[in-house]
Amino acid sequence: MKYEAVIGLETHVQLKTKSKMWCGCANEFGAPPNTHVCPVCLGLPGSLPVANEEAMRLTALTGLLLNCSLPAYAKFDRKNYFYPDMPKNYQVTQFDKPATVKGHIDFEFAGAVSRVRITRAHLEEDVGKNFHFDRFSGVDFNRAGVPLLEIVSEPEITSAEMAYEYLNALKDILMYGGVSDADMEKGMVRCDVNVSVRPEGEKELGKKIEIKNMNSFSGVRRALEYEIPRQIEVLGGGGKLRQETRRWDDEAGITEPMRSKEMAHDYRYFPEPDLMPFEPTAAWLEEVSRRVVELPLAKKQRLMRDYQLPATDAQTFVCDRPLGDYFEALARKSQNPKNVANWVINNLRAKLAGTGAALADLKFAPERIVELIALVDGKKISSSAAQQVFAEMFDTGEAPAAIVEKRGLAQVSDTGAIEALCEQAIAANPGPAADFKAGKAAALNFLKGQVMKLSKGKANPNVVGEILERKLK
Repeated sequence: MKYEAVIGLETHVQLKTKSKMWCGCANEFGAPPNTHVCPVCLGLPGSLPVANEEAMRLTALTGLLLNCSLPAYAKFDRKNYFYPDMPKNYQVTQFDKPATVKGHIDFEFAGAVSRVRITRAHLEEDVGKNFHFDRFSGVDFNRAGVPLLEIVSEPEITSAEMAYEYLNALKDILMYGGVSDADMEKGMVRCDVNVSVRPEGEKELGKKIEIKNMNSFSGVRRALEYEIPRQIEVLGGGGKLRQETRRWDDEAGITEPMRSKEMAHDYRYFPEPDLMPFEPTAAWLEEVSRRVVELPLAKKQRLMRDYQLPATDAQTFVCDRPLGDYFEALARKSQNPKNVANWVINNLRAKLAGTGAALADLKFAPERIVELIALVDGKKISSSAAQQVFAEMFDTGEAPAAIVEKRGLAQVSDTGAIEALCEQAIAANPGPAADFKAGKAAALNFLKGQVMKLSKGKANPNVVGEILERKLK
């Protein structure tokens, strides 16, 4: 019997705000333990929360970026549990009335565009972080109260690789929208996986297994690559699966049981009494909608369509937004956007990487690259001469035409002068000349190289080839 996997993801993303969700403490990574805390985020008696409006805006913005609906009414709830990293013994979250619902993400997978629906994206607070030492444990509450968005997908992902691509697409959208820095090394993105298997063609879902403790997207992929075959092996051997939570051991490369369904927590949700429900006005939503940006996939498709770029070039500009913006500014001024892309990716980017410079450090105006390309396209200079011009332009900021003039790099297209050089090359290399006459076409390239040497690289190579071929025939 063949089985298929059914996967849903719960992705927790820290929002890019200056302060925490309910207080004025800094939302900042890397501070000494328990230095960004106050009575509110520590849950001390008598303290009252005040909602961070920027976090509310970023939540609504995320909903728009994920094609979600924004309900006219949302509220906060208390999720009650007792863990050392939760100072109040409850987490403020959204239960039955979340801020955003029913959206979708389109992303590239297996050579096509796939769509996964989003169930909801609800706003809550993050918890602290536990640290375990040899003889004791400690808790850092700097992270407690940081605004956290939980994005829940429908169970429509079918493989480990598809889950990996979905997560990367989601991360790119959040970073493009300025919603989150999405730095996984700083714990800004965390993910829980719900996975089951069922016989192919069946509609009913199998027993849901939740996997926790994954700190990277590649960890999610590896956990699924282990867990899906494990479940299939159990069922294929006549065994039964039970609903449970498992942890991923990244070092061992296996999932291990944490707790069964019977041990699952009853969170006893109830409305948060210290916070008013949220009812966004039309003016407030209009303000948020003005912050919506072009999504990565849409940008890639537009670059390919409008500038006839190959997918690899378009993806480069999507992944490096400043470089992409630089390219577009140049492409709008050029008759040859594909050549602009080649120069920006293969020459400019390489120079920036090699020197450690940024685009803001460039000594030349952007349009100088367009001028340089025009010199090559107009056959005023050769491609090899253009490399020399670009290197000097990068170092000095001087205009390409001035560099060509100063260094005498203009391409020679005078047929009389080139004919003399061709005759000289043929006379000096009778062997290759005879080889070409005997049908060895590759010999012509050798002779062209000799002419280019004699001209110190200035001869127009197309004219050289035409004259050599005419003379040898």
